[in-house]
Amino acid sequence: YFQHYYITNNLSSFVAKMGDMSTFNIDNGYFEGLVRGYRSGILRRNDYHNLVECETLDDLKLHLQGTDYGPLLANDPSPLIVQTIDERLKERLVHEFTHIRNQCVQPLAQFLDYMTYGYMIDNIILLITGTLRNRPIAELLPRCHPLGTFDELATISIAQSPAELFNAVMVDTPLAPFFSECVQDENDLDEMNIEILRNKLYKSYLEDFYAFCEKLGGTTADVMCPILAFEADRRAITITINSFRTDLLKDDIENLYPKCGKLFPEGLKFLKNAEDREEVRRICEKYGAYKDLYTGVGDGPNDKTLEDKFFEEEVKMLGLSFEQQFHFGVFYAFVKLKEQENRNIVWIAECIAQKNKNKVDNYIPIF
Repeated sequence: YFQHYYITNNLSSFVAKMGDMSTFNIDNGYFEGLVRGYRSGILRRNDYHNLVECETLDDLKLHLQGTDYGPLLANDPSPLIVQTIDERLKERLVHEFTHIRNQCVQPLAQFLDYMTYGYMIDNIILLITGTLRNRPIAELLPRCHPLGTFDELATISIAQSPAELFNAVMVDTPLAPFFSECVQDENDLDEMNIEILRNKLYKSYLEDFYAFCEKLGGTTADVMCPILAFEADRRAITITINSFRTDLLKDDIENLYPKCGKLFPEGLKFLKNAEDREEVRRICEKYGAYKDLYTGVGDGPNDKTLEDKFFEEEVKMLGLSFEQQFHFGVFYAFVKLKEQENRNIVWIAECIAQKNKNKVDNYIPIF
């Protein structure tokens, strides 16, 4: 029986992947080839070595001209500022992403939409937090991530209070299905509750995205489900650490954990009862995927932060997704890797601008 089950199960997986190979290129082959071409322009280690040697932001601009970025900053006069570099990098990424999104068909279109929902969540939370602090919406909108903009964003900008904004989001945005799962009193929106709302939204979003990728099946599920599981576990670990100095109840903390990671279910039960960072470390070490997560993490000048280790592990997983073909994971991987590249360039630019290059090498190389 077990031998028959093993053979049948693997045969089904093989047939699904053969289906990917025979039909994927009909609608998606051009876009996969395009994004792999974009990927070839990601900076290499030699490029970073040149960037960290720059003495001014104009030098950095000159070196970027010799890469795939080309004339990205050509129309920006000297003296450059870091904010300008950051804005141009985001504009470039958004242009490449929207070029694909505007031409593709289902189900790739829905997959790409899912990729934008995380940015939408951050944008909405930014607006709610800003209105709570009596900041005008018009002042907050330029700070929103461009990948998280949507048509209804202009209409909800007329909201004058966090409660009005919350109700507008419940009805008029692509995030409405996630908000409907997050029972929240719109009149009880202080900063703590807003952060809880963010985590509840991400929980619903990640679980829904994970289920969507499982439904797609084939190589897309094989590549994307582990990536989303890693993201779910990262959020669970981060939520646990951030909860140590709060009055949140253990069950309330557990309700914020996405239930689609490798730590589900036992690991999440251990995490909710953790009392300090050391206990979180011991829990992570029980799981092979996270056994080495804390290696090199510390408060010393040459130590890494836990966030850096998460980014490093994520970069490895995303890079490996390009080793397989005929799947949607390459689109997700490209956007996330370009985001990491943007963080690297902005970090180096900040060190140059502040004339403090002691930590200029604290970037995360990709290839």
